[in-house]
Amino acid sequence: MYNVYVSDYDYPDLDIEKTILEPIGARVIGLQARSGEGLAEQAHDAHAILQQYARIDAATIATLTQCKIIARYGIGVDILDVKACHAAGIKVTNVPDYCLEEVADHSIAMALSLLRSLPTYDQATHAGRWHWSDWNRPIKRLRGSVFGFIGFGRIAQNMVRKLQPFGFVINAYDPFVSESLMNSHGVQKAELDELLQTADLVDVMCPHTPDTHHLIDERALSLMKPGALLVNGARGKVIDNAALYHALKSGHLAAAALDDTEEEPAKQLDWSPADNPLFTLPNCMITPHAAYVSQHALDECRRVAALNVRAVLLGQAPLNPVRP
Repeated sequence: MYNVYVSDYDYPDLDIEKTILEPIGARVIGLQARSGEGLAEQAHDAHAILQQYARIDAATIATLTQCKIIARYGIGVDILDVKACHAAGIKVTNVPDYCLEEVADHSIAMALSLLRSLPTYDQATHAGRWHWSDWNRPIKRLRGSVFGFIGFGRIAQNMVRKLQPFGFVINAYDPFVSESLMNSHGVQKAELDELLQTADLVDVMCPHTPDTHHLIDERALSLMKPGALLVNGARGKVIDNAALYHALKSGHLAAAALDDTEEEPAKQLDWSPADNPLFTLPNCMITPHAAYVSQHALDECRRVAALNVRAVLLGQAPLNPVRP
């Protein structure tokens, strides 16, 4: 009998996981240690952990003496100490391919909404005003507007394919991607400062790492063109939210759209919008870390994570190993 703990989950049930794991003699036990606090005590006898939002640090990992694998529901592993897992002989997996379409579509939807001033028009009509001039900035024609990516991984590359028919000039900053690869997608490689200074809309699509923490800070925002737009489809901590608040409040940026805020409400036990002043701004559109969501993507993520656990418990190589 294997003990497979789900650290926390907001799915209606764990039927997908149980269908895959119970036939090999695993008990699937759902917890709600969303912050990670108390997980070490509750899952001390785990042979495997499926991790959603709970932060699992080195101290917790040290208590998991029977654990063979920690499988992330998702792509990012920033809430898991991968080095400590590796040192303890615990395999780490993620689901790297499951929401490439959804995140691309969501980020494009946010970008087009800002570029066409849809949130501002919606607020104006609900307030009884009916005039084209109720935009938050003079609306530019999409064709010829400069769309700048920070990060040019698979999701950004997928977005470019979908954006090209609109006629954008597309630039990208990514120190890990070659100019020739960008050019093959019809994208011009740029340095960060250059991109910030020239883009009409900046879309942040890089992972959160120590190097990208607050990459978009007061200095970066000050380099952006007056009236420019900002979209963040990446982790909330890539953007300094206090600096963004001041850039939006002052009018230096016309608007922003975020799929997550810096405090990451989904990972908090007791969260209120009062914790972040961005929620008071009408020119900041925020979605609840929902860019990855479709029923298809959710089911696929859970199935692949459970298959990774199944493989390791049976002594096989996992589908999606993550190494330090």
